[in-house]
Amino acid sequence: MTDVQKDRPWLFRTYAGHSTAKASNALYRGNLAKGQTGLSVAFDLPTQTGYDSDHELARGEVGKVGVPITHLGDMRTLFADIPLDQMNTSMTINATAPWLLALYIAVAEEQGADIAALQGTVQNDIIKEYLSRGTYICPPKPSLRMITDVAAYTREHLPKWNPMNVCSYHLQEAGATPEQELAFALATATAVLDDLQGKVAPEHFPAMVGRISFFVNAGIRFVTEMCKMRAFVDLWDEICRDRYGVEDPKFRRFRYGVQVNSLGLTEQQPENNVYRILIEMLAVTLSKKARARAVQLPAWNEALGLPRPWDQQWSLRMQQIMAFETDLLEYDDLFDGNPAVEHKVNALKEGARAELATIDAMGGANEAIEYMKSRLVDSNANRITGIEDGNTTVVGVNKYTTGEPSPLTAGDEAIMVADKDAEADQIARLSHWRETRDSARVKTAMEALRQAAQTGTNIMPASIEAAKAGVTTGEWGDMVRATFGQYRGPTGVSRNPSNRTEGLDDIRARVDAASDRLGRRLKFLVGKPGLDGHSNGAEQIAARARDCGMDISYEGIRLTPDEIVSAAQTDEAHVVGLSILSGSHIPLIEDLMAKMHSAGLGHIPVVVGGIIPEDDANRLRAMGVAKVYTPKDFELNRIMEDLIELVDPKDVAAE
Repeated sequence: MTDVQKDRPWLFRTYAGHSTAKASNALYRGNLAKGQTGLSVAFDLPTQTGYDSDHELARGEVGKVGVPITHLGDMRTLFADIPLDQMNTSMTINATAPWLLALYIAVAEEQGADIAALQGTVQNDIIKEYLSRGTYICPPKPSLRMITDVAAYTREHLPKWNPMNVCSYHLQEAGATPEQELAFALATATAVLDDLQGKVAPEHFPAMVGRISFFVNAGIRFVTEMCKMRAFVDLWDEICRDRYGVEDPKFRRFRYGVQVNSLGLTEQQPENNVYRILIEMLAVTLSKKARARAVQLPAWNEALGLPRPWDQQWSLRMQQIMAFETDLLEYDDLFDGNPAVEHKVNALKEGARAELATIDAMGGANEAIEYMKSRLVDSNANRITGIEDGNTTVVGVNKYTTGEPSPLTAGDEAIMVADKDAEADQIARLSHWRETRDSARVKTAMEALRQAAQTGTNIMPASIEAAKAGVTTGEWGDMVRATFGQYRGPTGVSRNPSNRTEGLDDIRARVDAASDRLGRRLKFLVGKPGLDGHSNGAEQIAARARDCGMDISYEGIRLTPDEIVSAAQTDEAHVVGLSILSGSHIPLIEDLMAKMHSAGLGHIPVVVGGIIPEDDANRLRAMGVAKVYTPKDFELNRIMEDLIELVDPKDVAAE
């Protein structure tokens, strides 16, 4: 029997990082030993937003959603005994991407690596941060400048490195339709390339176009998602050829990595998530023409809390079975010439082109941020409404809800708990780092960094020198904030009266009645304390409250407890709703509740939403939190009814 020539499989990644650099290093080396072929680094929120671990805003966030990296010593520890010139490393970092890449280069040089041989990707996509993820620092224009600084630097010094990973993943998490995901991602890529044209010689530009990569989302409608990937391939080829005149087909290739949809993972019957993850992987592996170059899969229990190494191993084995046990990689594209696929791909391309034309007419993605944000909020509202009214079936959530208890979730160690001492340990090491570094060298490096930022000189060389000098992440971030200013992105939620009132007549009548008894319109303050930028839930709660007739106040992400208490006082809020998805609910709510009482606002009911284990929910209730909501509480109207009852208990008796 003749051996069949198989295609090479995609890179197997596991998105990982937590607690400390030392703990994450052990996790990486363990995953590599199990057959993982690429590293995918998750950074904690302070690192992502340019704060040191001991900053006020970092309290409770250190090491929660990723690894804290505050200086060269942390990066050195993170990659100890991992030869970087043999790795393909993906770093999910955006606002601080130039800084984290500078630290990575500095460590590689310490290892004796040939910098030109480094392979990997830095996400470095700020536009999607304004739209969906929220870890931006400064306004769009200087953010775009730093993106293209990284790209221009890698062209000269790291030719195998992908300097930007246009990330449509979070757009789908924020509710994007396939057409919107296509259009908004491609508009982001063209905004970057348009700016990059002024920084790269014309003869080098086509190769730089070829180094732009994408990071996409694959949802449960896997036929549509597979067609979306084929549409991405065609549209990117078209843009590279027609807009930028790229002649070499290899530079027009749509190169992408993927994580399948975490938004669709359910807290109810979480074992069902295994099937969802597998089915969603099919969308990005079945079609050879549009196959992912790298795949990372979430763990089945991520809607419950931090996955354990075993949970990540299970997801890795899913990839390995697909690649090595099936015959998938032995065939040409399975869908070429299929009329149903061609029809769907053409329809998606037509819809995406219409969105792209609208964005271009506004001046491009940077100028269309507010428009794109409002479109996402509306699309997400439609998605949630479909689940609420049963038109969209989610097994175990709104249909087939009766089932057996899952033995997978039993026991005290079913979910990994972040090391409670990790934050103090991280801060102690940070203090020691500051005390033992060369202060004069740090001062000189910081001045050079500031000069580069102010004069428009490429930010990378000064950042690399600052990394070697011992500058910290927070110091780099403070320089960015001081030079370029901070920015608060649009929320996509208008406070104006809404026409989205279908099916809300009864609740609106109850809001009116409660408002009459209160003597003014029921005031609902929605806040996001801490650094968590996942604002989709807060936006939908605020929008639904507005649609129900409440007077809402929602200023967006990244508020301190003091700012929320001050707003509750100024706005004379009747009820305060807080959204925290980073796992930092205990310290943040503890601080906020104490401040509410000190300000004489202890009578105002506070409700909290997030990925909150039941033990933590009980602790929050003991602090005085009136209601705790988790992903299983998908019926927004029921939450609205709870709010009315909390503010106006007489409303219940009146029914």
